[in-house]
Amino acid sequence: MKNLKVMLGAAVVAVALTSCKDEAKMTAEKNVDTYVVYVDSVNNLDAATKAKDWEAIQAGYEARLAEAEAALATLENEAKAKERIDDSKVKYDGVKAQAEAEAAKQKQTEAAASGNALADSLFGAGTVVGNDMTFAWVNKDNILSVYQNFYETFKTNKDSYSRQDLDKIKAWYEALDSRKNTVEKEGLTSSDNNKIAGLKLKFAPSFKWERMTAKSEENKDAKEKAN
Repeated sequence: MKNLKVMLGAAVVAVALTSCKDEAKMTAEKNVDTYVVYVDSVNNLDAATKAKDWEAIQAGYEARLAEAEAALATLENEAKAKERIDDSKVKYDGVKAQAEAEAAKQKQTEAAASGNALADSLFGAGTVVGNDMTFAWVNKDNILSVYQNFYETFKTNKDSYSRQDLDKIKAWYEALDSRKNTVEKEGLTSSDNNKIAGLKLKFAPSFKWERMTAKSEENKDAKEKAN
């Protein structure tokens, strides 16, 4: 009787182990399938959606990849499962490259649009600053009004400028000052020159303060994200 109980007990344990093993195998297979399906789903998304939501997509990918790779230790046909995972990795790498390229392109477009809007506000609608920033359109007759508009626009909107905006404003302001040195030799009146000097005296400390505070806010945001 005692031996029978031992045999039955062993049989129950064996069944339980088999059941657990089968369940673990099913879970492992499901994790591999989930990973493969996820990559296929990402591949079917339109370019705009991938570019917009890429961080979330990448996070989801990494989680599913970790589960799929962990499943390999449980599966009997490990080579086949690994092949499926590797194939999906290659597919995802291609999708990722396209999404990152699209995101970079979109970012450049947005930056250009933002830069154009900023230039329009500081120098007048439709003004083409150009990468060389020569300000050839600025002359002795309009340079005072250019400085006035530049300063007044900055004073009005200074609290809304990002660090990137302030970097552009700094570069444009320095280029405008460089153009002023040329205009002075072309007949700029003493009266206009003095008024410009007054605007520069008001602009410099205000700009310095805004740039310092923007940098401080940027560092604060970076620390918060890191934590």
